[in-house]
Amino acid sequence: MLAVQIETAVGSNLCVCMRTCVCEATVTVSPLSSILYLNRQRLEGSLGLRALAVSPNQRYLAVSEKAEEASITVFDLHQEHGMKKKVLTAGDFLVQEFLCMAFSPDSKYLIGQSGAPEWLLIFWSWEKNKVLATLKTTNSNNPISQVSHFSPHNNMQVCVSGKGVFKLFRYSEGNLKQNSIAKVESINILCHTWVSEGRVIAGTDTGRLLVSESGDVRREIKMSSEPGQGHTERRIKAGNVTEGVAKCCVTAVLSYSKGFVCSSGPGTVSLFEQIELDVYRKSREIQILPAPASSGSAPAQCQEIDTICMSPAEETLAVSTDRGQLYSINLSSAEMKREQLQFDFLSQPFHSDSITGLSICIRKPFMATSSLDCSVRIWNYETKEVELYKEFQQEAFSVALHPTGLFVLVGFSDKLRLMNLFINDISTFKEFELPGCRECAFSHGGHRFAAVDGSVIHIYSFTSFENILNLNGHFGKVRNVEWSFDDSRLVSCGMDGAVYEWNTHTGKLECETVLQGCSYSGATFSWDYKTVLAVGSDLILREIQDCQVLREVPADVVAHTALAVSQSGRVVFTGTAGGTVRAVKYPLPDQKEWITQQAHCGPVTKMVITYDDQFLLTASEDGCLLISKIIDEKGQSLRSNRQIVHTEEILVTKADLEERAHNLLELKMHLKELHMENEYQLRLKEMNYKEELQQVSNKFMEEIKALKRTQQVCCCQSDMCICFYLTMEHKKYDDLLQKQKEMQEEYETRLTHAEQDRIQSLAEVTQMYEAELQFQEEAERRIREYEETIRQAAEEEHQKIDTMKDKYEKKLQSEKEAFTRLKGNNYSISLITKERQTLTGFIRTLETDIDVLKRQVSRYRKTNQEKVSEEQPERIEKVRERARKIDFLSLFHVFCLF
Repeated sequence: MLAVQIETAVGSNLCVCMRTCVCEATVTVSPLSSILYLNRQRLEGSLGLRALAVSPNQRYLAVSEKAEEASITVFDLHQEHGMKKKVLTAGDFLVQEFLCMAFSPDSKYLIGQSGAPEWLLIFWSWEKNKVLATLKTTNSNNPISQVSHFSPHNNMQVCVSGKGVFKLFRYSEGNLKQNSIAKVESINILCHTWVSEGRVIAGTDTGRLLVSESGDVRREIKMSSEPGQGHTERRIKAGNVTEGVAKCCVTAVLSYSKGFVCSSGPGTVSLFEQIELDVYRKSREIQILPAPASSGSAPAQCQEIDTICMSPAEETLAVSTDRGQLYSINLSSAEMKREQLQFDFLSQPFHSDSITGLSICIRKPFMATSSLDCSVRIWNYETKEVELYKEFQQEAFSVALHPTGLFVLVGFSDKLRLMNLFINDISTFKEFELPGCRECAFSHGGHRFAAVDGSVIHIYSFTSFENILNLNGHFGKVRNVEWSFDDSRLVSCGMDGAVYEWNTHTGKLECETVLQGCSYSGATFSWDYKTVLAVGSDLILREIQDCQVLREVPADVVAHTALAVSQSGRVVFTGTAGGTVRAVKYPLPDQKEWITQQAHCGPVTKMVITYDDQFLLTASEDGCLLISKIIDEKGQSLRSNRQIVHTEEILVTKADLEERAHNLLELKMHLKELHMENEYQLRLKEMNYKEELQQVSNKFMEEIKALKRTQQVCCCQSDMCICFYLTMEHKKYDDLLQKQKEMQEEYETRLTHAEQDRIQSLAEVTQMYEAELQFQEEAERRIREYEETIRQAAEEEHQKIDTMKDKYEKKLQSEKEAFTRLKGNNYSISLITKERQTLTGFIRTLETDIDVLKRQVSRYRKTNQEKVSEEQPERIEKVRERARKIDFLSLFHVFCLF
């Protein structure tokens, strides 16, 4: 049997490592300079990679896979192709996924946090594949968001955070023991990082940065609006953390030598530098700016930062976002720039949602993809890069690339659009009223194209854009269409279980095969275009000729979702609902004989083989685009009989050419102006330099003449005069040396005295400020004591007031009853009226006294708060006495009113 191997080449959102390993919005640093393909070593039945972790010694990489029984695979990065080292499981516990992992500082231990509903924290000695300890970290109502790296200075201490969870654990005597309990029940902690042995900085969903010391949250680092603005910390009483006003979510935080890095809003990363022992200041901000091809429907700057990593030398900062994009920035060069910093794509922009369409052309090494993320992208499968992409307002359901590689057909929810591929843009020039077109394809000659509208296949002329034929026959939605090599036939399959062959000249149905209860997802011609291969929901690969099924590959447990046939006719590739790619020998075998390669995390939606049989292109619902190189069992590429010649022409509009010509003319004129300006400046400088040179020459000539005169005078003097002159000069030199020595000794003495005075002054100032601080602390303590005394006195007085109130209410009730009995006596009415008038006047007098006393009490309370003196207890007693009088008068007032 022919063995065909698939070597993963590159992918969108795959686990590739170019100094960075990425998978499902998880990013971590690896020391590799070559590309590491983890995808080829995934386990069968895996539901996707969940998390990554690199050991501190940069040698091992841990990858967790989601499955019915989750596992963690440790790879040795120093071995060729990252050979598998160990596979770790949860032992006796049934765990479906590990959300996060971390190596110990010595790289000997590994800890992993499982997901709901177990929420188990598992501690391995991974080299021995031994579970050392397990612990349930939370309940199902409080999910865990992160398990941090071990403490940098302790192999046995680890931090766990989540919604209402912030715990420190230490491994001791075979158990994980919790060190402390932080009161964070109302806080949703999204991330954290160790910055020192006992200090952890945590980010919350309300945009706050909390600083923990030994497990207790004590401070908060504010997100100032501008970098470098003052002191950014606020102290928090231990155990008294409350929820704040939300501005943004801190979704990722990472420490480094100068401080830490954290996300500070959508598409924004802030760098904080440590300026003192426990003080941090925001130094710079880095943003993700919108791409030129973005239409504004989902701007790049609105992406949430999921993870942050930094290279070992702290030269490169990389981030991943919730839209599956990777960005990086060179910090060493960014420090020299004063303008706003911005991220660049780490490799190229990827799709962030399911890929719905995939198409190639024959004249260029291009492939086009459409996706539910509202974007269309043109890739080069030889260079593995994005050549062109654009984002739209609607979701793109299908795509077809013209054989010349200059045009693309895209089906949107409202219309089918034919677009030009320019050098830097994708522009629509024709629209067709076919809403929700989910399948379209150009003929091999490029003169026609087919577009599906539900169960009807429309064939249009590419030159006149006329609807030439309408192929009616399917009773369900058409899932796939493909042209024959000579464009005389077209094969289609649909959800109605029908596979039809059409004559594209007459529009007649030439062959049909209908299987009730089966929904076909893919159909294609064989390499010689004599038979048709089809796959559907019944899990069987069929080969059909003249309305008869020639061969069937037996069913498997996983359904085929797409297929492609090599141009050489030696192999058939199928994609499955489990994300695997199968290579089946052609002619088809009677038994289950194929080679399986795990490629994607979701069902394969589209797959195409290039015209030279060099690459297999697969797209999936997980948003990944996989480019695989096809080789046989001998390691050689498949040979194709077709001679493929790639062209390099591009489309440019007349407006672009005119604009470029205009810009070129402006640049030439500007260059000419600059040239003339430079020549003028050069002439001016030359004139200035000539004048300066003339002045310097004249000055030197005068000095030369003066020196000549001096020389003549010296020659005329006698030898005695010369000796006398030299003796005097030597004496002056000795005097200067002595003076220099004396001055040096004097200044050294002054410096010694000054240093002693400075040390003494510093000690005195230190002692004075320490005394002031001690006095301030004592004053604060006394203020707290007096406040507590006043509070207790107030409580006692309130209790007495309540007691007196109850007593007088009872008296008031008895008086009411007596008043009721006396109400019937007419002779006492006048007496009661006079007495009431008298009491009313007395009540007004008492109300005035009450107001005066209340102001006095307020004044006394304010005085008690401002001053600390030894007479405070006596004043408190006076205030109490006055309060009693006020309360008594108030009660008497109430009694009199009744």
